[in-house]
Amino acid sequence: MDPYIDLLKILLPELLITHFDLTGHQTEGDILHLHFEEKPEIPKEFSSNLVIAHGFHKEITIQDFPVRGKKVFLHIKRRRWLNKQSKQVIQRDWNLVAQGTRMTVEFAAFLKVLSQY
Repeated sequence: MDPYIDLLKILLPELLITHFDLTGHQTEGDILHLHFEEKPEIPKEFSSNLVIAHGFHKEITIQDFPVRGKKVFLHIKRRRWLNKQSKQVIQRDWNLVAQGTRMTVEFAAFLKVLSQY
């Protein structure tokens, strides 16, 4: 396992690390930018349908807790999927992902911040 991913699991919500790939990072003075893209794995709720990756939603930026005196900004790109039969564009249902996990409260807070942008 990648030791950097293990470190990120300590600093960030585990569901972010589980369902998104870290695609880049940069430091600008006292600001740390972390860039994430949703993994290209077909969500379980769509596994019975014929779906294909269909690009990304507009990137959102979230300010997270500071790390070692640096402001942290998470740049997140969520995937869209196309149901080839219905031609409907769909996305992962994050409420289904959070059910049954111990991270529900933390993840709900994370989603609340997402919805504000």
